[in-house]
Amino acid sequence: MDISVVIPVFNEDESLPELYAWIQRVMHDNKFSFEVIFVDDGSSDNSWKVIEELKTSDNRVRGIKFRRNYGKSAALNKGFELAEGEVVITMDADLQDSPDEIPGLYQMIVNDGFDLVSGWKKKRYDSTLTKNIPSKLYNAATRSMSGVKLHDMNCGLKAYRKAVVKAIEVYGEMHRYIPVIAKWAGFKKIGEKVVIHQKRKYGVTKFGWERFVNGFLDLLSIMFVTRFGRKPMHLFGALGSLLFAAGFGIAIYLAYAKIFMAGYKMTDRPLFYFGLLAMIMGTQLFLAGFLGELISRSSSDRNHYLVEEII
Repeated sequence: MDISVVIPVFNEDESLPELYAWIQRVMHDNKFSFEVIFVDDGSSDNSWKVIEELKTSDNRVRGIKFRRNYGKSAALNKGFELAEGEVVITMDADLQDSPDEIPGLYQMIVNDGFDLVSGWKKKRYDSTLTKNIPSKLYNAATRSMSGVKLHDMNCGLKAYRKAVVKAIEVYGEMHRYIPVIAKWAGFKKIGEKVVIHQKRKYGVTKFGWERFVNGFLDLLSIMFVTRFGRKPMHLFGALGSLLFAAGFGIAIYLAYAKIFMAGYKMTDRPLFYFGLLAMIMGTQLFLAGFLGELISRSSSDRNHYLVEEII
């Protein structure tokens, strides 16, 4: 199979028939063999009913229904598990991502040898204040901290080599940082393509202001997880050892002063309490690293979701 298209769905019943017809037309025009995987992320409208109808009319449609809303990362991760195409395309269900971009993305993976290609919505139709400016700041911070030089990290329209989606794990709200996760998984050839951004035709955006706070916290989290997720002792153990050594050094100095300096009282000096605090914090950090090592070896069930139905 040439292409698998993975589409997370949350209350998008109005746009699904038009989106699938558009994808179908593009695939036929380019003679691609394909499948479209809709992942219903706990929708409260008729999205699942529409997916069932599409499946009835075309067996290249596959559907996954979650019992409740788990989030976009969970939807993508489950879609990646089922995808069979040599190239996997992800896009949003709201018609703001154009299926006409699929052939270009496919060629960049197959002919140009990219592992991952991210769309770049160079011209956006979103509000400048609530979307454009915060997005530019977010992408600049992500480029600086991760070293992945993409202009639009969070664009839903992306193409992946099959090996990439089978190797990475997306959980929490880490869908924003899939290129970073892919890089740390060893996939180095990551590119981008300028894509058309469509005006929203149906419904309203599902993301509010909280995504900016969550995005920053997720960035810190992904930087920690990718560097130390499998070896937390390397961070916590090192910091703990340094703090304990500093506190122990202070204790040795104060003990020396107590023995050899007449009338010297250790507890009369603030330095004593700093040393004591450093040793306590150092011990706690070391123990945190040790516990983290134990947890990291038994965390393979992070992506177990209650899937109600697969068609």
